[in-house]
Amino acid sequence: MAEIAITRILHAPREQVWQAWTEPERLARWWGKRGWSAVLSTITLDVRPGGRFALTSVSNADGSEMSHDAIDREVVEPERLVWGDDRAVATVTFADLGDGRTEMSFRTTVDYTRATRDRAEGGLASAFDRLAESLEEER
Repeated sequence: MAEIAITRILHAPREQVWQAWTEPERLARWWGKRGWSAVLSTITLDVRPGGRFALTSVSNADGSEMSHDAIDREVVEPERLVWGDDRAVATVTFADLGDGRTEMSFRTTVDYTRATRDRAEGGLASAFDRLAESLEEER
């Protein structure tokens, strides 16, 4: 098992960051690394323990697809989301820093090779850059 941990300070209130993760229209604006698009019609967000978190992203360059399908294990609005499948468990927490800023901490354990883990970490970092940009656009 390998771990990926990424923390970002986002210039948006915690509730807005929570919504970016839990509302399909908002998630579609930023999910996936740069050059990929989440297809809104494929997004299922049943945000509750036992609910489904699923979507398909499409490469803008060649049309290849990447699907994500997991079950929500823990939901503490607006503080914490935990979801997973057979290969990975992910946790994202949102801490209110005041002044309209939120610390988002993402951690996942993955059952992948080191190379796949490194690609996943790069893709997540790119997606979180897109999240920050999307939140800035909403201001």
